[in-house]
Amino acid sequence: MMIEAQSPRFENVMIIDDNHIDLYIASRLITKNHFGKKVLQYSSAIEAFNYLQENQEHIHLLPEIIFLDIYMPVMTGFEFMEAYDTLPSSFKSKCKVFLLSSSIDERDVARAKNDKNIVSMKEKPITKEFLNDFKMSHNSSS
Repeated sequence: MMIEAQSPRFENVMIIDDNHIDLYIASRLITKNHFGKKVLQYSSAIEAFNYLQENQEHIHLLPEIIFLDIYMPVMTGFEFMEAYDTLPSSFKSKCKVFLLSSSIDERDVARAKNDKNIVSMKEKPITKEFLNDFKMSHNSSS
């Protein structure tokens, strides 16, 4: 059983956060805990979206998990989600998006709940416990 635990659970994990320290720490946690093999790090939501758009035909390059900060300049997490909604459903069905925020605001929670593309909202930072307890069964088919 030990050998199996060492292979990463996901091929590609994307993190979008304008805070470079949070970005670095989350990325290290993801690789160290064998959660993701490759971490796509973006400090700009626009650049991250461009990556998704340019690679929408190349499923193997797309992330299976996206950790998305809400409060960012230029394009916020919610604005990113509006753009994300235009991507092919074949990709969206394979990808799970988690919103991250340093403070949980009830209005944001309500907004996240109403977005079918968002699995849930997490308070920053991402922890080792969260990654270890992570279940793909998060996806509630509503």
